[in-house]
Amino acid sequence: MSVNAQAYANYKSTAIETATPGRLLLMLYNAAIRNLDEAVINIKGNDLESAHNRLVKAQEIIVEFMCTLNMDYEISHKLMGLYDYLYRRLIEANVNKDVEKIEEVRVFLVELRDTWQEVVSKTSGVNSLGAAANGGLNVRG
Repeated sequence: MSVNAQAYANYKSTAIETATPGRLLLMLYNAAIRNLDEAVINIKGNDLESAHNRLVKAQEIIVEFMCTLNMDYEISHKLMGLYDYLYRRLIEANVNKDVEKIEEVRVFLVELRDTWQEVVSKTSGVNSLGAAANGGLNVRG
């Protein structure tokens, strides 16, 4: 690994380790969206293996969202249903390499990310989001 690559890896690791739960949540949304964008590019370029790998990464992020929901809150049940739907759509998109389904999921993720961005910006300076503020999402940090 080059010196620059090692420095970037160290920076990225530190950014993740020191991020608040709200920032980690946003990082995950951004990573999922980025993976979907790359999957679309890969499908259009007929690089189906790379598209598959990107879609699996996005699926894994959605599973992480599902696993970290605090089900003590009503909104968490609604989010679970939405995440389950998005997860299933990505599986269908991956099997069929369907760009439309990927873009559908992307729209939802962008909207969710933007909503969480508002919450995080309103709670900046707070080390963690309260369960009520984050819809019961229990983000590990």
